[in-house]
Amino acid sequence: MLLQNILLFALAGFFLVISGIYLVKSLERISKFLRISEFTAAFILMAFATSLPELLVGINSAIQGSPAISMGNVIGASILDLTLITGLFILLSRGIKFKTKKVGSEIYFMFASIVLLLILYLVGNSLSRIDGIILVGLFGINSYRIFKKREDYPSEIKDTSKRYQGVLFTAIFIGSLLLLFFASAAAVKYAKLIAIDFNFSELIVGIFLVSIATTLPELIFGINAVLKKHPEMAIGNQTGTIFTNIALILGVVAIIHPITVAQMPFFISGLFMLLSAFLFVVFIQSERKIDIFEGISLIFLYLFFIILQFFAIPRI
Repeated sequence: MLLQNILLFALAGFFLVISGIYLVKSLERISKFLRISEFTAAFILMAFATSLPELLVGINSAIQGSPAISMGNVIGASILDLTLITGLFILLSRGIKFKTKKVGSEIYFMFASIVLLLILYLVGNSLSRIDGIILVGLFGINSYRIFKKREDYPSEIKDTSKRYQGVLFTAIFIGSLLLLFFASAAAVKYAKLIAIDFNFSELIVGIFLVSIATTLPELIFGINAVLKKHPEMAIGNQTGTIFTNIALILGVVAIIHPITVAQMPFFISGLFMLLSAFLFVVFIQSERKIDIFEGISLIFLYLFFIILQFFAIPRI
């Protein structure tokens, strides 16, 4: 049964990745076809589409009575984004310089969401429905703030797609969304079984298994942005995704089903998430660039996190 559960989880994870990738690609083409503003396209793609895998995993985990998987998924995905994935982006682009001065407010909102999450959880040793409403409220405030800045993105995206292509990409979007829903439900189901097989907490399984599957679409999105000489877009996607995962997704999950997780793994992973976010902010704000050495240090930080989680603390 153990091997079967691992294989079925891997299969669900594969379809989770594929559906997430095609979801982002189809939304990008639909936004071009509809000639919507660059702001709207960026907001949909960077703050919503790349977080849909985590959202559907969260909803399914809450429905199946295992919201700890969603908590682990969001924490694990955030740490991955802030360390290993960001480090890879920096190495691929040989360092990243930030031209815009507006990156500061975005990363501070991201950092604030992490601090708020830890405070809310530690105060009551759980994430209650009230806490979920607070987190969703924070997401609403930031979304309104971003919407007010839409004048900074006045131009429309040009595209020469034919009408039938618009219909085709809409069909791909709907199909990808349906596949994503069923794949996320299966991923949660077999993640729970793997947790039982290995005697791991659901939080740990979410941190190390589910998070890898849900972050691959944004990893591919970011790599494409870096290769096209848009490294700031890749980092912006990381920031927006982390904030959305914490404020919107965990907020929605907590409203559906309050979240309680294993204390020690949460304490260790929460501190690492906070440390990773702090270093991320410091690296960006110091001379408004991240060099190769800092990127390598972020990668090693993730490796240290893995070692600590698996060898320095109990499984449950």
